[in-house]
Amino acid sequence: MSVVGTSGSPAARGRWGPAAPRSGPDDSAGPGGLGAHPDDLPDGLVVADESGHVVCFNAAAERITAVSRDQAIGVPLERALPLEDLEGRRWWQLTDPYGGLATRIGQPERNLLLPGGREVLVTARYVRSAPTGPVRRVVVSLRDTEARRRTERSHAELIATVAHELRSPLTSVKGFTATLLAKWERFTDEQKRLMLETVDADANRVTRLIAELLDISRIDSGRLEVRRQPVDIAAAVSRHIQAHVAAGQAADRFLLRVTQPLPALWADPDKVDQVLSNLLENAVRHGEGTVTIDIEPAPAGTSVTVSDEGPGIPEESMNRVFTRFWRGSKRGGTGLGLYIVKGIVEVHGGTITVGRAPGGGARFRFTLPVATPAYLTS
Repeated sequence: MSVVGTSGSPAARGRWGPAAPRSGPDDSAGPGGLGAHPDDLPDGLVVADESGHVVCFNAAAERITAVSRDQAIGVPLERALPLEDLEGRRWWQLTDPYGGLATRIGQPERNLLLPGGREVLVTARYVRSAPTGPVRRVVVSLRDTEARRRTERSHAELIATVAHELRSPLTSVKGFTATLLAKWERFTDEQKRLMLETVDADANRVTRLIAELLDISRIDSGRLEVRRQPVDIAAAVSRHIQAHVAAGQAADRFLLRVTQPLPALWADPDKVDQVLSNLLENAVRHGEGTVTIDIEPAPAGTSVTVSDEGPGIPEESMNRVFTRFWRGSKRGGTGLGLYIVKGIVEVHGGTITVGRAPGGGARFRFTLPVATPAYLTS
């Protein structure tokens, strides 16, 4: 980003320094023709004039460097912004923007250190009056690295979790298939069936994990698609309850309460099933007592509440429930399910919350808004 204007004059210092105006009908273009005031920029902006003195030091730069604008304006750039590379060398002395090669136009983004060892991402541009003329301004952009570090840590955790979760079922599949191929005739039909069922279950586990990874990728990139169709939410919940009963759960452990009339719900039936499956499975696996599912009209939509009577979720963990890799007190699973559930609900335009149920257990409530496919509203 370049800044237009006369660099070394008192007028320039007044416009970009502490006295920069923020009101009036002509101020929307910002100082120097930026199109926005420097304080409106999300990144730190530091501008030095042809003599190397700071003439612009925006609010984001103050936040990132912990240096006030009053301390920076009019000060030599290397003093206002004392950067070092990761080997402890003074960066401005190394780069020498005013006395270096006349063909240089700036510095690419790199990690540098502020006093105290805090890392920042720094990009610099050298503005010249002619292609090989003297530097008239040095424009420096600063970015805090904390958000990027969180993303990198999240990606590293995801890879480590996936590797761990894949290794166990794949080791089992490899072991049983190798044993069957080498010693097929030594096993009875019952033993073969047991081993093949184990292989099938582990293959399903790998398939589910891969599906979760694809969902996370689509959610993070904003590419999760919703194919809206009419959904009978009460019938969908009933199907999931019947599946749990068929798998061995007592029928009286589930209580379904539906408040009629419900508004017509247009949603992606597969993704709604995914949300219900996860919430009911969590209630059965981690909760205790009766699992209560309440379906009722909500303002401009339909709400579904899943409650149990178990120990619930600790208060200090409430704000982490929908983050990646969060797991309750009982270990198991990848810790990705509720993150995906939140993404699915939000891509429908809905909301999901977690709290404490009247019986002391966990209570998840999600609301899906009334919506119809675009071809019916056009």
